[in-house]
Parts: sequence; structure tokens; C-alpha cells
Amino acid sequence: MSGAASEKGHGVLRKFVIASALLTSALVVSVRAQAQFGQGVIQEVRIEGTQRIEPETVRSYLAVQPGEQFDSQQVDRSLKALFATGLFADVTLRREGQALIVRVVENPIINRIAFEGNRRITTEILNNEVQLRPRTVYTRTKIQNDVKRILELYRRSGRFAATVEPKVIQREQNRVDLVFEIQEGDLTGIRRINFVGNKQFSDGRLREVIQTKETRWWRFLTSDDSYDPDRLTFDRELLRKFYLSEGYADFRVVSSVAELTPDREGFVVTVTIEEGEKYKYGTIDVVSNLKDLDPESVRGLVATVEGRDYNADQIETTITRLTDAVGNRGYAFVDVRPQIRRDRENKEIAVTFEIQEGPRVFVERIDIVGNVRTLDKVIRREFQVVEGDAFNAAKLRRSRQRVRDLGYFKKVDVANVPGTAPDRTVVTVEVEEQSTGEIAFGAGFSTSVGVLGDVSLRERNLLGRGQDLRVGFSISERSQEVDLSFTEPYFLDRNVAAGFDIFRIVRDLQDESSYDEAITGLSLRTGFQLRENLRQSVRYTLRQDEIKSVPTTASRFIKELEGSSIASIIGTTLTYDRRDSRVDPTDGYYLTLSADLAGLGGDRHFLKPKITAGYYYPIALPWVLSVRGEVGHILNFDDEVRLTDRFFLGGDNCRGFRNSGVGPRDTTTRDALGGNTYYAATTELSFPLGLPQEFGLTGRVFGDACSLWDSDSKGPEVADSPSLRFATGVGLSWKSPLGPIRIDFAVPVLKEDSDRSENFRISFGTRF
Repeated sequence: MSGAASEKGHGVLRKFVIASALLTSALVVSVRAQAQFGQGVIQEVRIEGTQRIEPETVRSYLAVQPGEQFDSQQVDRSLKALFATGLFADVTLRREGQALIVRVVENPIINRIAFEGNRRITTEILNNEVQLRPRTVYTRTKIQNDVKRILELYRRSGRFAATVEPKVIQREQNRVDLVFEIQEGDLTGIRRINFVGNKQFSDGRLREVIQTKETRWWRFLTSDDSYDPDRLTFDRELLRKFYLSEGYADFRVVSSVAELTPDREGFVVTVTIEEGEKYKYGTIDVVSNLKDLDPESVRGLVATVEGRDYNADQIETTITRLTDAVGNRGYAFVDVRPQIRRDRENKEIAVTFEIQEGPRVFVERIDIVGNVRTLDKVIRREFQVVEGDAFNAAKLRRSRQRVRDLGYFKKVDVANVPGTAPDRTVVTVEVEEQSTGEIAFGAGFSTSVGVLGDVSLRERNLLGRGQDLRVGFSISERSQEVDLSFTEPYFLDRNVAAGFDIFRIVRDLQDESSYDEAITGLSLRTGFQLRENLRQSVRYTLRQDEIKSVPTTASRFIKELEGSSIASIIGTTLTYDRRDSRVDPTDGYYLTLSADLAGLGGDRHFLKPKITAGYYYPIALPWVLSVRGEVGHILNFDDEVRLTDRFFLGGDNCRGFRNSGVGPRDTTTRDALGGNTYYAATTELSFPLGLPQEFGLTGRVFGDACSLWDSDSKGPEVADSPSLRFATGVGLSWKSPLGPIRIDFAVPVLKEDSDRSENFRISFGTRF
């Protein structure tokens, strides 16, 4: 026999053997089933063991009925169907004569669900998380699923050591009480953060970049030292942005792994990175594909500089600047794309900013969702595009930021989706509102006024219209103040803010000038944006100033001015601000011009111009050099400028000297008399102290120069010199959990004998 024929024969034999085995198995199963249920017709189906469940409900799940043959396969299907309902803890089917007996043991009903040991997560939250409810059927599977849900809830809150033990308490009528015994455990912190692959920056420097922190005792007011996988994902992006801003264009995060320690009380985070090489800018160019647009006319807007370290943030800044500038010139559809050419051999990146016409897409509709209380128009007026405008991604980004800056919403998401036509897009704004009502209590200390406290009630979004209403009370050892203010940010539906202030201020100036001052007044104000960084404000103030409580030992010049007077003042302020932050600036500059004119009614007549400027330069962040200065003068149209209108210098605006410690003074009584002309300048260098960044401690060295002179109080006993005063010193700032604290130590280097000096100055305060 040939090989092929032999192989064919063996194949047929194998198939015959397999078929014989399957037939034998089927016969065995059939024989066993017949042995259990036998032959015959079902005459009766009897249901046993039901308590709450109707027997007919059980019958509805059976695959066999009276009058049908006993069939083991149908009986098996019936058994599985009854178990699948989840209503029964046990089900058995057997034959008695011509009857099929179905015996069930019902699952108990949950009478009550309770949680024990939960302190960090409320019972209400846990009830919403679990799926089981009172008066539902108890099953082990459902309990196991709920235990997993509770554990996941604790893990999301940073407690990976939490344990949950379900306890079942039997009750009458087949009911049970279900108790989840919870051991919450401590917060699962970050034991250690390791970096692998970093050569240019130390582990400590990179730990300052990311948001996740190692667990330390002083971080009791923050959750950044607890494990959060979402935060670790965000940290990868923070590292990428940091390295790209430092010139490492090839940087990447290889992996970020968090391993739970064996005691389950902490995580060890290991971040593996590849820094790559550092690049500098090569050739920087701007080209335009738009008709009549000379690229040289916008080259000055480019933030990147050839030969300097590569910085991805500067490229984004340039794109925004060019898009805005070209759009303002009448080009509705603009697309600025950076063409990047990387020279790995010379470690240079050449960038060409290509200005071209973007897709001709118009805004068909702006849909706003999620605002329950805030009116649509409050959100719409912050948008720099409206229905029918050409779509502009840069304006859309700025619009989103403007809505976020309102402070009315927890979340602001702006997206655009295709409209009804290819050249139409629909902008969707999804917001989540937050509370805008505030009640604030404040406490603090200042060398100027001593211990102070304040309370204020404020609603920043009155009736959902975006209006701001505030009532405030402030009291300290040396001053008391109450004020009511209201602001309408879009007066008459125009981009013009308008409002008013009603105030009453009482100050104790006995130490400086031997009198008390009381001011009562009303102010009307309006402000509007001339350009993105240029703002103009106009105000009118009508106030009554009273000099009172003048002792017999006071200067004769103060005694002569005792009493009250009324001032009617119109003022204006023009501010140009290019700082990166108004609260804690590190780069940029600002210039403020202001003037007050009194004389449109009232008892006083003067012109009071003032100039304030500042410049901030980041030497090497966080080292920041700042230069600030101000100058002011009063042009008097009366015989004498009132004491309350004069300038006083010292304290916060000229450290090293007391409040009103610089300037004209009665040498006999030591009372400060104020002056009509002054200047003050500060040069300051702020620097880190080598401590972890989250400590919030910053040091500084400074030099303050100032002078005040030209008082209308003339006499041989008056010291009035325009000479330069100068003090130098060091300071410490702490962003403490209880509020900002500033401590300064200054030593006057240049001063007059009549000046009153001061070495230490401290201030702190908080609102809660």
C-alpha cells in the first residue's frame, strides 16, 4: 500500500474512533438522565419553599410544563433559568411519581444598610455609591461588587489601605441587615519620588516642577502628597513643558510608575526620562502668503531670538501675537503655522512663521449650556466673536479665559463642532457654576495700624447679572472703616464698568500728627478698556474731612486746621500694564498716570497729579529684580492745602522710616505736617532661600530712596528739606497657611535729624 493511501486510512480510523467516543458519551448522559427522571409524562409541577414570591412566578421560568415528557435537558435549562433570576439562594428539581417537584430557597430581602467606621467619606456619599438598596434582594455577588465600589471610592481619595468587611445580620421573615464595616486607614502618601535619566537638573529641581509632592508633616493643608494617578499624568505634561522651555526639544517621559509599599501605607513614584540635547534657535524668519501683508511689518512681534536657548512657550506666544496683529489689520481668516527645522548636528532649531489664509469658516451659533443662575448675556459679552463673525481660534481662546476670569464658574469648556454647512461652525460653551456669595472674616497685624480685623459680605454675581455688591466693616487699634460698594461691569450693555462707593473712615493719627481724622463720602466711578493692556478710569468723589481730637500740646499748624471741610473731586487714572501677574509679578512693567482736581464745588481747590511705574526682570527664576517708583505734586489754588490732602511718606512706601516719618515736621511737637511734593523709589531683588518651594518662603534685599517737602505750614520751627533719604535692608516673605506674612529690617543710611526712623516692619493677615 502506498504512503498516501496508508495516511488516508489512518485518518478515517481516527475519525471513526472520535465519533464512537462522542456517541458513547451521549449514551451515558442519556442513560443517567433517564435513570434520574425516567420515562413518562409530567402530570403535575409542584412548587415548594416560596415565601414572598408567587409560585406562578417560579412556573414562568420553567422550560417544562404539565403534559410534556420528562426531559433532562429541559429540566437543566429550567434550573439555570431560576438561578439566573438572582431571587434564590438554592434550587433543586426532582421527580416524585409523575410529579416534578421544584424546591427553592429564596434569597433574603435587605431590611437596612448601614456603614460603620466611615469618618472621611460621609454616609450619604457611600449610599449613592453602592447599588444595593433596602427592600431589594440580597446576593453575594452584589455585595462583592459594592465592596469594590467602596474601596475604589477610598482609593480615589488617597486611602489605599482602606478595608471593607460586609456583615450580615439575620432578621425574622427572611430579612437581613447589611453592615459595611470600614477601616479607612491613613492617607496613602508619597514616600519618595525618584527620577531616572536626569543629568541636567537635580531630583530636587524636578520635584519642584511637578505637582505631586513627597509626604511631609508641613503639608497638612494640601493633598498634593497623596497618591493620585490623574495628578501623575498631569505631572508628565508639566515635566515636558519645563524641559521644552529650557531648550530640550527631544525630551520625553519614558515611564511613570507608582509602586505601593509592602505595608500599603505609601507609594514610591519612579519617573524615567530622556532629556536629550539642548538646542538653541537657529534662523528665525516670517513669511506671508497674504496679499498686501509685508512680513517685515510684524517681525517685531516675534518673541524668539536667534542664538538664544530654544523655548516652546515663546513659539506659542509668537503665534498668538501674529494672529492677533494680522487679524486686527482686517484679515479675517488667518492661520499662523511654525515650520520647525531641527539641525541635530549643530543643536539648532530654525523656525519660520508662515502666515497664510486659514479656512473660510464663520461662526453660525454660540450655544451656552450649564448656566442655571447666570444669564446668557453675562457669558456672551465676554466673547470676542459673535454669530456671523469669521472663526478665529486665538480670539476663542482669549474668550474662554475671559469667562474663566469672571470667577463665576468651576469649569469652562469651549469647543466648536461642524455647523449646517461646510463653512459654518457652532461654538459650544459648557459651564459649571459655583457659589459667588462670600462672607469673609479677616484678622491680621500691621505696624501701621496694629491688630486688625474685618468682616465683609459680598455677592459677585448679583441676580446672575454679573453685578458686584459688597458691604464691609473693618476695625483696628487705630482705624475703623465701613463701606458699601456696587459695580455694574457692563453699564448700559457697553464694555464700561460703573459703580459707586459709600464710606466712613476714622483714623487715629495721634502718634504721627496729634489729631484724629474722620472721612465720610460718596464716590461714583467708571472704567473702560482702551486696549488689551491699557485701561482708563474716571471717578467723582464728594467727601467731608474732619480734623478732631486735637490736644493742646499739638502743633499750632494743626490747631489752625482743626474742623471740617468738604471736597468735590473729579479724578482720572490711566494704566498701562504688561506684567505677567498683578498679584505676584516676575516679568513685565506697568505705568500709571492719575490726577485729581478739586474745586467743582466744596471748600478746597487743588490739582493733584501722580505717576507710578514699575519694572520686573527675571534674572533666573525665581530670582527677580524689580524697580518701582512714584512721584506726586499738589498745585494749590487756595491759600493753603488742607492737612488731609497733603502727601505723607514713610512706612510701607519708604521702609526704614515710621509712618509719616519723612518730610516736613514741627520740631517742637514732633508732629508730621505733610508736604506738597514727593518721590519714592525702590530697588529690590527677591530670591529663594534654598528651602522646598511649597514652604512659600522668599528672601529679598532692597534699597528705598524717598523725599517729601514743600509744606504750606511755614515757620521757624518747621523742618522742611527736599534732601534725599535712603535706607537699605533685607526682608522675608512667607505665603503661610494663615495668609501672607512680610517682615522687613531696614537701616536708614541718609536721613534728616527731624525724621523718625524704624528698623523692623511686619504685617500679616488672612481672610477665611
